[in-house]
Amino acid sequence: MVTHVPAEAKGDERGALLAFVEEQRGGIRRALLGLTEEQARTRPSASELSLGGLLKHVAEVEQSWIARAKQEPPAVRRDETNWHETFQLVGDETVASQLAYWEQVAAETEKFIRSAPSLDDTFPLPPDPWFPPEGRVSLRWLCLHLIRETARHAGHADIIRESLDGKTAFELVALEQGTSWGQ
Repeated sequence: MVTHVPAEAKGDERGALLAFVEEQRGGIRRALLGLTEEQARTRPSASELSLGGLLKHVAEVEQSWIARAKQEPPAVRRDETNWHETFQLVGDETVASQLAYWEQVAAETEKFIRSAPSLDDTFPLPPDPWFPPEGRVSLRWLCLHLIRETARHAGHADIIRESLDGKTAFELVALEQGTSWGQ
């Protein structure tokens, strides 16, 4: 669900990019409002996606991109043996624990982007086969990528939530704001 993103302060490109990342994070958080842990783990379609799994995935992806930009290893290493776990809550992971983790990741993203000397600064892409050899991207590209990645999964979250209990994005925004749709 698209919500209004306030205009940035004049010349605050970083603020504008970060506001759009946050808007999309909100779409995923709203999709989880009022659900039980069981509902958040439910996969209501042929897809392997659940709301809890999407939450975990976007938090991990955001953290891993910020780590790459800092030229540090990601907190969780994924490969073909454990890739499937990026979309599943496993062990003692809960929606609450993943939301708390994502909040920390979001704060780190904000701090890193705001403190970087320039959005034109670049960092190397990892030597994975899906990236161009010796590829580099800018911090601006990173912000745009986070917007795209999170927005894509926020759309998935809308569909999964509506499949679970019929609640639409409009109703979830109203629920978040403490109003009812149409008021």
